[in-house]
Amino acid sequence: MNQPLKKKRKALLPFIALALLVGVYGCSSSKTRTDSPVKAPNVSTVAEGGWANNSVNVVAFRKNSLVTFQGTQYTAWYDSDRSVMLAKRKSGAETWEVVKTDLKGNASDAHNTISLMVDGHGFLHLSWDHHNHPLNYARSVRPGALQLTEKMPMTGQREKAVSYPEFYRLPNGNLLFFYRDGGSGQGNLVINRYDTNSRQWTQVHSNLINGERKRNAYWQAYLDKKGTLHVSWVWRESPNVASNHDLAYACSRDGGQTWEKSTGEKYTLPITEATAEKAFTIPQNSELINQTSMAADEDGNPYIATYWRAEGSTIPQYHLVYHNGKAWQKLELDFRKTPFSLSGVGTKRIPIARPQVVVKNAGEKASVLMIFRDEERENKASALIIKKISDPKWAILDLTPESLGSWEPTYDTELWKDKQVLNLFIQKVDQVDGEGRSSLGPQPIQVVEWKPDF
Repeated sequence: MNQPLKKKRKALLPFIALALLVGVYGCSSSKTRTDSPVKAPNVSTVAEGGWANNSVNVVAFRKNSLVTFQGTQYTAWYDSDRSVMLAKRKSGAETWEVVKTDLKGNASDAHNTISLMVDGHGFLHLSWDHHNHPLNYARSVRPGALQLTEKMPMTGQREKAVSYPEFYRLPNGNLLFFYRDGGSGQGNLVINRYDTNSRQWTQVHSNLINGERKRNAYWQAYLDKKGTLHVSWVWRESPNVASNHDLAYACSRDGGQTWEKSTGEKYTLPITEATAEKAFTIPQNSELINQTSMAADEDGNPYIATYWRAEGSTIPQYHLVYHNGKAWQKLELDFRKTPFSLSGVGTKRIPIARPQVVVKNAGEKASVLMIFRDEERENKASALIIKKISDPKWAILDLTPESLGSWEPTYDTELWKDKQVLNLFIQKVDQVDGEGRSSLGPQPIQVVEWKPDF
């Protein structure tokens, strides 16, 4: 049923103070702090109440939570009775059209998130409710519609134990669909391709990154403006998150068919731990998180944002691992003061969020924006800005006036690529450690609209 809603887009209160943390790489003692005003972003309310008993609506690996195509923006979430909700609006408009679908998901498991994308012909594609479960997939009945087909298979191959569905739109309008086949510690990365003309899916790789039944890759991917597909990942040796280690990298210049290292050396597929390019060495038991984000500068140089605890330290810090066109570099963003330990299974209650990263310009002049949440900043949505990577001083500002609880950032990747406008999906949620369910009632679904100056 259709439920058109008219929600006023409003400016967030002028609470925002720009906290300049001058952090030259390797010289953390040089930090200073000053206050400076910044233009407040707008916030649009999509719906008054979404499921908030855990973080299923706001985990960092939603690809996508928001997507814009030809001036129309789409989003999806679980409501308080676990129904899949869809909404759309003209980009930047005050009014959202909201539809409650007949689909439901096990929202009590924060892995079971919803991902969506629009193909080059305007059809909306949706995948939902997966944690080692059979594939759930549908698409809109016509371009621009919020009404969906019945659930359908893609290829019928390796669709019985799906986790972490992600969509990416290629420059020609076709789609790629990434997912894990198999369980934590022993799964493989599968890639399907959708052809907009035939409206058919084919399997490109049934096992792009092979854990050899000993481990699995937890990846993050990015499709840059040139059409290069970048993938980086950590290896996990067991279901325990403490067994995460290392950052590896691969890229494809032909829509995911063939893969190479940053050096141009071609991979023999599938990629294994022994053959993977290592962007940075990180041992197990380093509080290294999985499934974060990556981006690329305008020359196609990859950037990975993540966090781990450096050897000799007790405090996990955010890091940028990036390629400058010659070699891999690492920048520690060492502004955090609070230790914590990352271990165990299931969705964890963690004092910081997995970050999202976007990049402008190129080479030594590349500018970096990282979106995150930190208990040290009262769990607000925060942004770290580096205006020039060759002179890595950073500024941090808060984008929301109040705590978002256990929120993690996701954004409209296509709107950012086209307009360099950042739209963030936000909702206050509460994640109980290990797939627990909190008592937090339904919370508003909102979009923060911001055009950053960096």
